[in-house]
Amino acid sequence: MPNTHPSRLYFLDWIRICAFFLLILYHTGMYYVTWDFHIKSPFASDAIEPLMMLSSPWRLGLLFLVSGVAAAYLMKKLTTAAFLRQRSARLLLPLVFGMLVVVPPQSYCEVVEKLGYSGSYLDFMKLYLARYHGFCKEGACLDLPTWNHLWFVTYLWVYTLLLGAMAAAFGPRLQAVSDRLCKALTGWKLVALPVAALALARVTLFGSYPSTHNLVVDWYNHAQYLPLFLLGALLGMQQERAVWQRMEGMRFVSLGVALGCWSMLIAYYALTENMNPADIMPLIQAQRVVYALVQWSAMLAVLGFGHRHLQFDSAKRRYLSQAVFPVYIVHQTLIIVFAHLMQPARMQPAKEGLLLVLLTLTFSFAIFEAVRRVPLLRACFGIHGTQQPGADTSRAASAQPVAA
Repeated sequence: MPNTHPSRLYFLDWIRICAFFLLILYHTGMYYVTWDFHIKSPFASDAIEPLMMLSSPWRLGLLFLVSGVAAAYLMKKLTTAAFLRQRSARLLLPLVFGMLVVVPPQSYCEVVEKLGYSGSYLDFMKLYLARYHGFCKEGACLDLPTWNHLWFVTYLWVYTLLLGAMAAAFGPRLQAVSDRLCKALTGWKLVALPVAALALARVTLFGSYPSTHNLVVDWYNHAQYLPLFLLGALLGMQQERAVWQRMEGMRFVSLGVALGCWSMLIAYYALTENMNPADIMPLIQAQRVVYALVQWSAMLAVLGFGHRHLQFDSAKRRYLSQAVFPVYIVHQTLIIVFAHLMQPARMQPAKEGLLLVLLTLTFSFAIFEAVRRVPLLRACFGIHGTQQPGADTSRAASAQPVAA
């Protein structure tokens, strides 16, 4: 029978699992749209871009919010110093391993396809490790080594350090901040306050600092993701589930607002595609506010429906909670390598895309099953603990839901 202990936020684990697996669909889609990506299908077009926009505005923000909740749960059990040591070990080793082992095949496929590089993979790795900066096209050069999709891990570690510094500086007063915030997030303010913060970031920063995933200059992304991470941490400090229950009560309205605003965004992009840039300027700021409304209302809907329908434990949750981070680490490399190898077949996008998703899922879980049996590789893929496959992990896993 499912475990439904009221103090455990199992639904956030399920949401985190679903959001990470949505990345497989999203990054497969990136191969087929006109947006910038490491490699491109010969059939790339704007056909599925409206579908991509269903999750593009909010998916990563939701992951940062859930990660903030997870951080708060860990801080309840550990001293600040122990918390920072644990999180650093859990995030930095996979990041370094990923940049040295997992990510390079992505960059190799990229320079082969975009720049016609003819050297072997070994030749490329020598350049990669030497921080070669000569892979350039139209004035843009590839930075090596790179973290590519693992930028999320980098940002999460930095935000974790900031949270630890806040906990050390404020001490018990941080709980008071959490209490005041959760009392304020009622009724219309549960929508308006987060939307105002997200809209302010997009209106003031997006034009000058578009998303780059370069840690030191990515100011727009920091302005949206850091507040969401800290919001999650403050919500995670609450013993009661009042805010989550409010989100549940608003789930249908939030879903309707998100879909309505998504429709407005799609109409905006269609109408302005061939317009003179000067004529678009009066519409841009309004569009950015609508974008922020999509972001938060979609997150509210996901959290509300999750709290309503996913507040239970199971063996599947425990298995997938352990698998999801290793799968995240390897999934984009698998997508890019398989797509690169399949290009000569000239398959139709629908058939090829389905095959890419199935191959990526199959090999991702095969890699997870292999690495979780090797202690050193477990650490490199962020798998915590030392229990072997087949051991009874129910008690340990249940004791720490929302494990980031």
